[in-house]
Amino acid sequence: MSPASAPHPVHFSGPLLQDDPAGVYRRMRRDHGSVVPVILDGDVPAWLVLGYRELHQITGDPVLFSRDSDLWNQWENIPDDWPLLPMIGRKQPSILYTVGERHRERAGMLVHALEAVDPFELRGYAERFADELIDGICPRGTADIVNEFAMLLPVRVLTRLYGFSDEQGPALVTALNDMIDGRERALAGQTHLFTSMTDLVAARRKEPADDVASRMLADTSGFTDEEVVQDLMVMMAAGHQPTADWIGNSLHLMLTDKRFAASLFGGRNSVAEAMNEVLWEDTPTQNVAGRWASRDTQLGGRRIRAGDMVLLGLQGANSDPQVRTDGSALTGGNSAHFSFGHGEHRCPFPAQEISEVIARTGIEVVLDRLPDIDLAVPAASLSRRPSPWLRGMSSLPVTFTPTSALGGSRT
Repeated sequence: MSPASAPHPVHFSGPLLQDDPAGVYRRMRRDHGSVVPVILDGDVPAWLVLGYRELHQITGDPVLFSRDSDLWNQWENIPDDWPLLPMIGRKQPSILYTVGERHRERAGMLVHALEAVDPFELRGYAERFADELIDGICPRGTADIVNEFAMLLPVRVLTRLYGFSDEQGPALVTALNDMIDGRERALAGQTHLFTSMTDLVAARRKEPADDVASRMLADTSGFTDEEVVQDLMVMMAAGHQPTADWIGNSLHLMLTDKRFAASLFGGRNSVAEAMNEVLWEDTPTQNVAGRWASRDTQLGGRRIRAGDMVLLGLQGANSDPQVRTDGSALTGGNSAHFSFGHGEHRCPFPAQEISEVIARTGIEVVLDRLPDIDLAVPAASLSRRPSPWLRGMSSLPVTFTPTSALGGSRT
């Protein structure tokens, strides 16, 4: 049975999940079980996996469920202007679509380059850029803490770690956010990012420095400059948007849930708990495309054909009632969620650590600098971006007592 011929496939689009994704996942699971037939833009069929055990099975078997998109049995039906091509590309020379031993070598290169990031230097960059952003809004007494802070911080830190100068940072912030936004400036943003990465790699090839790009180029596994450029772009996009949404979703939780109110008045003990709960209940990366079946198989009672695309329902698996039997929120140290993936193609552990440091430092700077921060609008009026893939706030208007900018003089 193909996804398109399964009973009542779900049309999988942004508005479907914008308001109540938890309710949508519950209904999908009730009507279809742990493996759901879905229809993507352009009536393209796929399977969405919501079961925790099934997702573990997929991510743990990269041979049966391959990352090689060339296996897809729908390519003949995909037009050149299909809106999901940036996410589900063919013959992309990046780590996302590399498989087998070459993928392991490539992942090793990234891990080595990221592991060498000095944790004190990382936190210093995150704190400095966070302070600069707060300096720009603190005298006003009101701000959109998502679009004026969360969406600007991670990429500033990452560009510095990768090897860009502070002067190049703001333009790269704009380019990456334009590309992710997917509207009229998306192509220009992608072009600027690609050109900047290409120039950086060429410069570091001639004159290495103590940065991520130089360490990737020094790897002895024989990767081309084009492959390094592609992987830097993947790391930038994958590191920025989910981290920005992690900040925004965590602040949203802390501003709307009385359990976290104490941390808005100078305390930090609840920040880590709020961040962990977001990874379980409101994870920035909701769904991931994709894996492709290398042969006919069975999954969750469904017959999956060779070449079928399988979407990883990370949030659906996190809330699977078979593993979350009591349904209670998880704010403790339980990190068995799928928010960073699993298996060979999971987010590298050093990248997870970098993301956590940036997000936690950013949130702590907000609470330090704006201790009486509060929502400027009713919580019920807040909205999310319409995307079935990434979940983040469209905006988060806040008020606070106006204060003077630090101007680089944090004590």
